[in-house]
Amino acid sequence: MSAGLQHESVFTLEATQLKFGEGAVEELGWEIQRLGLKRIMLVADPVLRDYGVTDRVLAQIESGGATAEIYEDIAVEPTIGSFQKAADFAKGRDFDGFIGLGGGSTMDTAKVSNLIKVHGGEIMDYVNPPIGAGRKPPSPLLPLIAIPTTSGSGSEATTVAILDIPDLKVKTGISHRFMRPLLAIVDPDLARTTPGAVTASAGLDVVCHAAESYISKPFDKRDRPANPGERPPYQGSNPIADIWSMKALEFGGQFLARAVRDGDDLEARGTMMLGATMAGIGFGTAGCHIPHSCAYPIAGLKHAYTPAGYRTNHAFVPHGFSVIVTAPAAFRFTYDAAPEKHIKAAELLTGGPIDNPGPESLPRALTDLMKQVGAPSGIEELGYTEADIPDIIDGALKQQRLLVLAPKPPERGDLEAILKQSLKLW
Repeated sequence: MSAGLQHESVFTLEATQLKFGEGAVEELGWEIQRLGLKRIMLVADPVLRDYGVTDRVLAQIESGGATAEIYEDIAVEPTIGSFQKAADFAKGRDFDGFIGLGGGSTMDTAKVSNLIKVHGGEIMDYVNPPIGAGRKPPSPLLPLIAIPTTSGSGSEATTVAILDIPDLKVKTGISHRFMRPLLAIVDPDLARTTPGAVTASAGLDVVCHAAESYISKPFDKRDRPANPGERPPYQGSNPIADIWSMKALEFGGQFLARAVRDGDDLEARGTMMLGATMAGIGFGTAGCHIPHSCAYPIAGLKHAYTPAGYRTNHAFVPHGFSVIVTAPAAFRFTYDAAPEKHIKAAELLTGGPIDNPGPESLPRALTDLMKQVGAPSGIEELGYTEADIPDIIDGALKQQRLLVLAPKPPERGDLEAILKQSLKLW
């Protein structure tokens, strides 16, 4: 390698093993036996007991020759406190593996429990800087099997766990390659348990993951790391990540509205689950940027929105909604950095060529999809006014690990314009 080379010239793909298909969960016992697991912490969404899903998984764990202790104290949008409770549970027991059964909140809880179980320390030690210390785990974690029951976060394929820090009024993340699950078992039959409104939010997260990673700073425009160990998990767009992201965009445009309308439409729900995993592989390699950077303070600053479909009695903004509300304006801003990719993303979402393609093509496609699935019409509907925009910007600017991946770096004034346009989209 030339000593004078300043930009990155290498990208990597580190993907979770994937087992997909109707009935795939019935192979969990075989996988547990293959991995030699004996004492498992089963981190499960408590709602799944009502649908018999937890019992199905417990039967599979037993058939694989293992025992499990169940942890079900899951926060719908995890906080540092909820993560700590789960980590404390894990630390006090002799587990040799983890299973995360549920949505992104549950799988992220399993990831952090595994991290603290193996390497100790405080959760803030590992939170991404500048909010936390950004400590890197020095060695791999215990095997984690992720079994998603929603079609959104893609957490089964990523290195990241997202948490709310109420004292700082911000959401942020912990990210490291060792946190990626070893195996994802994605079974469309499990998606039957998800209400339509939850499917809408989760599916819009899929679409945003895919669009942001597809339209992120190219990997070879980043600075070269001093050594391979310092190469970040989020590396920027690259030819392999683009393949996963493009297919996830296509699936979102074709199947999300159907999946929201009919919980028994297994083709739509199953394809969206596969799309979530595909988007997870894409953004888990390339990364997200402006919409996710804005989403964390939007979700963390106020709790004035009560979403439909969630079994909780507290107000909160579902992650997919917090992300999608700024996406149209964000992609309007980034358009001139990669016009052809913006237009291609719009074509994938709409299923065909765009008439008079231009800066509004992708914002229009996203807004049309939001209307179809009943998403909030903007950040005003989530409880924010123009007076809140400076605080949202402050929170977004703390997400530098994401903002550096924007194909067009936003200044404070750019974020202000994006958020003003996002107050009311229609």
